[in-house]
Amino acid sequence: MPKFTEDHEWLELDGDVVTVGITEHATVQLGDLVFVQLPDIGAKLAKGDGAAVVESVKAASDVFAPLTGEVVAVNEAIVADPAIVNTDPLKAGWFFKLKLADVGAFRDLMDEAAYKTFIGA
Repeated sequence: MPKFTEDHEWLELDGDVVTVGITEHATVQLGDLVFVQLPDIGAKLAKGDGAAVVESVKAASDVFAPLTGEVVAVNEAIVADPAIVNTDPLKAGWFFKLKLADVGAFRDLMDEAAYKTFIGA
């Protein structure tokens, strides 16, 4: 089950690694993405650090590290074709994978019901 942040990111846990992307709500707010910049593999990120940048026809936004850890993979497909994030934000449009410093912190994030309440859905 994915978890969500107030910064409109989703996370899916597999062992001690989370896959991170932005929510469908975020893609609707941003509009069509035209550029994605991802973190470097091996980058150590603290919760709240700027991890990636997205630019759309409307605005540029940072994607923040939702938890503390080390980047172990990035999705180069969305760099080549940012529209993937708009068409499939919760699967093919993932941004990066983070090996967590503290797996327990994942439990503190919002579940889907809490996130839907947060965005007023």
